[in-house]
Amino acid sequence: MKDNPAILQVIPHLGVGGAELSTVEIVDALQTIGVRALVASEGGRMARDIERRGGEIIPMPVATKNPLQMLQNKRQIEKLISERNVVLLHARSRAPAWSSMLASSKMNIPFVTTYHGAYGEAAPLKRLYNSVMARGDQVIANSKFTADLVRARHELEDERLRVIYRGVELERFSKSAVSSNRLEELRSNWDVPKGPKIILHPARLTRLKGHRVVINGVRELFERAGKQELVVVFAGDFAGRRAYVSELSEQIAAFGLGQHIKFVGHCSDMAAAYALAYVTIIASTEPETFGRTSAEAQAMGCPVIATNIGAPPETVRAQPNVPEDEITGWLVPPDSPAAFAGALEEVLNLQSKKYQQLVNRAIENAQDSFSDRLMKVQTLAVYDELLGTDFAVRYERKA
Repeated sequence: MKDNPAILQVIPHLGVGGAELSTVEIVDALQTIGVRALVASEGGRMARDIERRGGEIIPMPVATKNPLQMLQNKRQIEKLISERNVVLLHARSRAPAWSSMLASSKMNIPFVTTYHGAYGEAAPLKRLYNSVMARGDQVIANSKFTADLVRARHELEDERLRVIYRGVELERFSKSAVSSNRLEELRSNWDVPKGPKIILHPARLTRLKGHRVVINGVRELFERAGKQELVVVFAGDFAGRRAYVSELSEQIAAFGLGQHIKFVGHCSDMAAAYALAYVTIIASTEPETFGRTSAEAQAMGCPVIATNIGAPPETVRAQPNVPEDEITGWLVPPDSPAAFAGALEEVLNLQSKKYQQLVNRAIENAQDSFSDRLMKVQTLAVYDELLGTDFAVRYERKA
């Protein structure tokens, strides 16, 4: 391999999301071992995070699905490979993956994809479009659920498929890293008094995230066990969904839950949010391909109630999959207010000793299986397989 190699990751936008954060984390890992980290993207909120960690943004219209522009992107990527000594391409989304695959083939360098989502495949043309994510020399799936999806859809052989869970930055998502001042500032911003237990629902405001199920679950809990000292915090962007928020607000008012459910918008300090919460809810009504929220919450010692579809059964240790003394949370059926009410009632009624044991197990689960360090090592090991390098070993020595 030539001296001073570069790895190019390609992703449409750098907003807030699991794929974007994984891009940042791999930039950090590469820079740690002295490998240049390039990111072709249209930019976004996380662009500054990449630059702070020593990566370089290559502005490129890679979100486009216009075939002519995709071919132009291919040519621009080929030029980057030649001029910047790019030795491997890593694509994290479908449109840029097509340009990247063609460029890698032309320039004879390895091509890696990460399958981040459960893409819809209603029509044959859409299936063909999606198939590029299974055409990497190595294909990374962000969960076993995703890997099974890839196998079923694309008949991908196991030799080219790797399961690598998204990572949690444990130095950041640690109770000891969150000051009391941060907690009080966030509590004040949310206008939540001390006393009531905070039930956190961290998700963008969209129907697929199950806000109605949570509202109905709280109503059922109160009907079953009487009013509880709790506040449900819906923490997520409203962007473009005012009508949906209005619908939810009307439902909350009709049930008389105005004092118990709050919309707080986007939260920029999620570590403090989990630290304030007594339990975190993941109420998705469609399968999540990973769901970093679950791992982050557990790292902060916040137990999780999640729907039992998609990947949450891989991140939340729950009965009947494990004995009672090994659980880190609860798994419930989607679209089941009664099940959410039952799980909430159970966690709210735990004695303090039992709750603390649950907290400790949640932290241990996150540290053992979902650290960003583990994700970085495993991803670098994929690069090593294709390049014959020792990136993973070098990172383990320095990290």
